[in-house]
Amino acid sequence: MGKATQNQKILDYMEKFGGITQYEALFDLGVMRLASRISDLRRAGHDIKSETITVKNRFEEECHVSRYSLR
Repeated sequence: MGKATQNQKILDYMEKFGGITQYEALFDLGVMRLASRISDLRRAGHDIKSETITVKNRFEEECHVSRYSLR
């Protein structure tokens, strides 16, 4: 089997960890444009929900980010 595509890596990650944020996509998978890949996956028929969650940045300030998961 060949090298996994970014879309497949994202699907696998969501199945294993329950969801994914842009930070996780970048640092765990090397995917820079998560929202674009999510759009690709939705067009391919995957039922993916998004929710806004609150996280802290490196300065301990609260930030709001999207977290994507499979329904």
